[in-house]
Amino acid sequence: MKPAQFDYIAPATIEEAAAALAASGGDGKIIAGGQSLMPMINFRLVKPSVLIDINRIAGLDRIEFDGTRLRIGATVRHHTTATDALVAKHLPVVHDAMHHVAHMTVRNRGTFCGSVAHADPATEMPLMTRFLDGTIIAYSVRGERRIPAADFFVGSLVNALEEDELLIAVEIDATPPEASWGFEEFARRHGDFALACFATTLRVENGVAADVRIGMMGVGETPLRLHEIEDIVEGTHLSDAVLDTVADRLADILTPNSDIHASADYRRHLSGVLAKRALRAAWSRAQNRKRP
Repeated sequence: MKPAQFDYIAPATIEEAAAALAASGGDGKIIAGGQSLMPMINFRLVKPSVLIDINRIAGLDRIEFDGTRLRIGATVRHHTTATDALVAKHLPVVHDAMHHVAHMTVRNRGTFCGSVAHADPATEMPLMTRFLDGTIIAYSVRGERRIPAADFFVGSLVNALEEDELLIAVEIDATPPEASWGFEEFARRHGDFALACFATTLRVENGVAADVRIGMMGVGETPLRLHEIEDIVEGTHLSDAVLDTVADRLADILTPNSDIHASADYRRHLSGVLAKRALRAAWSRAQNRKRP
């Protein structure tokens, strides 16, 4: 299909982009990569009056590290995130997850922040931002607003941005050097959306798990941070009994949808399988790191 008619502008500054978005009265759309937006426009699921292209705004294509947090700008491509040395060093679980994102064509054009803004509950970037307690940086003519990831993802394809706000960056705390990670995702084909995914970071201290973080996607209306499952693993020596408890509890608390791709029961079972794999991988990495 062909899109409905729209105007197009390419501002040179964030301030100009925010002014154009405000002037659109809620009918404007920001475009950076366009890998989700353009199909929706072509199918006339959305009919913007104006597309505001932010690719010419200087500085939005950077990944920066201030010593504690990484800042990923709004036009940083998936491929850049997947190959960036700062991400590999300070957010290894993100580095691992990015290689599951779509296909090369999409990775070369799509953006990390665009995926976060799209808020698809079965994609990697929202999950990474949510379970690592990221912060979304929004900008409007009123100035900058910082939104915790816990408050940003409202529902499937729904975020907390106001209609005159654009997402200019995502900030995520660096993973401590002594922490390990596990990431397991299942899709029917490589690059397809995930039927379920489990991610974790943890440390091993005095033989038990510490600072456990756990997140999932594909099993709810938003990406999930699972504090209850974290509490099960925290302070334990990761044994088969602990892993079985995790899998059983996930089956009780998760409420995934059934669709043409998988039933809710299948996704609950799959979640337990992926949880065991990811936690074992994180534990193994931690144990190997401690060896001389």
